[in-house]
Amino acid sequence: MKNFINDIPKAELHLHIEGTLEPELMFKLATKNNIKLNYKTIEDIKKAYNFTNLQSFLDIYYSGAKVLINEEDFYDLTFDYLKKCKQNNIIHTEIFFDPQTHTARGIKFETVINGISKALEDAKNEFSISSKLIMCFLRHLSEEEAFDTLKEAIKFKDKIIGIGLDSSEIGNPPSKFKNVFSKAKNLGFKLVAHAGEEAGFEYINDALDLLNVDRIDHGVQAINNNKLMQRLKDNQIALTVCPLSNTKLKVFEDMKEHNIKQMLEYGLNVTVNSDDPSYFGGYLNDNFHAISNNLNLSKENIIKLVKNSFNSSFISNEQKAKFINIVDEFIKNN
Repeated sequence: MKNFINDIPKAELHLHIEGTLEPELMFKLATKNNIKLNYKTIEDIKKAYNFTNLQSFLDIYYSGAKVLINEEDFYDLTFDYLKKCKQNNIIHTEIFFDPQTHTARGIKFETVINGISKALEDAKNEFSISSKLIMCFLRHLSEEEAFDTLKEAIKFKDKIIGIGLDSSEIGNPPSKFKNVFSKAKNLGFKLVAHAGEEAGFEYINDALDLLNVDRIDHGVQAINNNKLMQRLKDNQIALTVCPLSNTKLKVFEDMKEHNIKQMLEYGLNVTVNSDDPSYFGGYLNDNFHAISNNLNLSKENIIKLVKNSFNSSFISNEQKAKFINIVDEFIKNN
C-alpha cells in the first residue's frame, strides 16, 4: 500500500504556499534579506513549529512570512513546493496565497503574484505539473480590506482562478464577508472558504448559503449535523480535508479519531490535502499514509479520494477526464 500511495498520480486542492516555508528556506531568506528572526538556528525554528491550536500556529506562520520580500523569494518558495509535488506524484495543484500577509508589510501585490506565477509556469514546463491559483482573504481583517484586495486582484484575473477565505475561524463567521464574496462571484471567480475546522458545522452552512462557495475547505465538523451531511452528499460538494493539520491543531487528538473515512463511506466528496505541510509535518503522501495506517483504508478508498480531488478541481471537464485516465492507467498496471 505504501508504494501504491506514493506512486499514484494525485491532485492537491488545499495548500497554502506560505505554509510550505521550510525552516531552511526561512533562515536562508532571513539572512539574505537582513530580517531579524526570534530564532538563532534552523533547529530553533523547527522547535518553534509546535503549536496547541490554530491561533498559536498562525502566530509563527505570520512571523515566518516576513522573510518573503522580493519576487525571487516568492519564486523560490513556490518552486520548492512544486519540487515536492514532483516527489509526491502530484500532477495538478491548486495553490492558496495570502496577499494581505505581504501587502500589510509594504510588499506590492504584483511582487507576490509574479513570483508565484513564474514558478508555476516553470514547473509546468519542467515537471508537467498543472496548477491554478486561489487568492484568500484573511478573515481576521475587515471586509473593507478584503474589497481593497479584490480590487487589486482584478488586474491579475488571468492568473487567479478563485477566491478563498482563511486565517482565524472562530469569531470571524462567513457572514462577515458576504458582500465581497458576492462581488467576486459576479466577477467570475470560483469561490472556496475555510469552514468547520475549529468552528462548528454552522459555519459550513453559512459558507454555502451566504458565500455561495463551490468547495468547503476542511469541513470536518459537518459530521455533527445529519441534515448538513445529507446536503453535502446530495450535492457532492467537495470537502478539502487536511488530516495532519487537523491532528496537529488538536481538532482530533489522534489520527485514529479522524472522521475522513466515515465521511467517505457516507458518500461525501472528501479529498486529502496537506494544508501547511512544513508546519504540520507532512506533504500530501504523508497525509495519505497517516490516514491509511490509522484508519485502515483500502486501496479502493485511496483511489476514490484521489479521483475526488481531480473531479473537484477547477479545471475543464476535458482536463479532468485526461487526468482520470492517467489514474486509471496507473491502477491497471498496479
